[in-house]
Amino acid sequence: MRPIRSLVLLLLAAGALGATAASPAADRPFPETIALPDGFAPEGIAVGRGDTFYVGSIPTGAIYSGSLRTGEGSVLVPAAPGRQAIGLDVDARNRLFVAGGPTGDAYVYDGATGALIAEYELTDGATFVNDVVVTREGAYLTDSFNQVLYRIPIAPDGTLGATAETIPLTGDIAYTTGFNANGIDATPDGRWLVLVQSNTGLLFRVDPATGVAREIDLGGKTVTAGDGILLDGRTLYVVRNQQNRIAVVRLAPDLLSGRLVTHLTDPGFDVPTTIAEHGNRLYAVNARFGTPVTPDTEYWVTQLPKR
Repeated sequence: MRPIRSLVLLLLAAGALGATAASPAADRPFPETIALPDGFAPEGIAVGRGDTFYVGSIPTGAIYSGSLRTGEGSVLVPAAPGRQAIGLDVDARNRLFVAGGPTGDAYVYDGATGALIAEYELTDGATFVNDVVVTREGAYLTDSFNQVLYRIPIAPDGTLGATAETIPLTGDIAYTTGFNANGIDATPDGRWLVLVQSNTGLLFRVDPATGVAREIDLGGKTVTAGDGILLDGRTLYVVRNQQNRIAVVRLAPDLLSGRLVTHLTDPGFDVPTTIAEHGNRLYAVNARFGTPVTPDTEYWVTQLPKR
């Protein structure tokens, strides 16, 4: 029996060696830095199906898409005259919703092909449509100049509304000079929205049906220069762009109070604006505001672990 037992052990050992040899490729870390096209001038980032990510170009409206696993990608939506891309979000149907900044528009693209599904004129006045979050009932967009939210209705079967609605923001929030409502996110059930007011550094819980905003009490702390946000359970991440760091806030169950527990930073930060998540990783896009935009200006996405 010894020869047979030896053969079995030899085969098992060979299998183990094969698995060990294969594991480095399977377990290879996702790249910590993902290069974007030179001159792209990015702002928003979203993560869709699998490890697919999307980044928008502020001045051109182009959308770059790639793999978080490999760091490779290409332009999904080409640049178009008169379009801009600020905040992004992806829904369960793999539709990409894009806030159009000063254009006053919003765009919806197919996340796989880049085809334009719908375009909405939200306002024809002075505006900066800044960020967007999608729930089952609709896509909600912030306006940093006008004290309103915009809502693109979504029917139970996924059909998009023909026109967008305007919801006045009321309650505790009060707009002042500069950039006001900026980053926005939602609870998984869509019951509440959370947004940051950049110039005051205040956070708000908003009723999506009425637009009534209640301030989230941080015990006197603020998150000025707050840009994109990410709500992960009761942890809220707030990108503080010009400060090159991300605030980590632990929220109470009712989302009406919280505690600023720490800040995250990274040597790769150069004015990060928005973040997205994939597993236990955060991905921050670096807008590099203050750096001249030229065809050779480099841009990138920085990966860092959640805290």
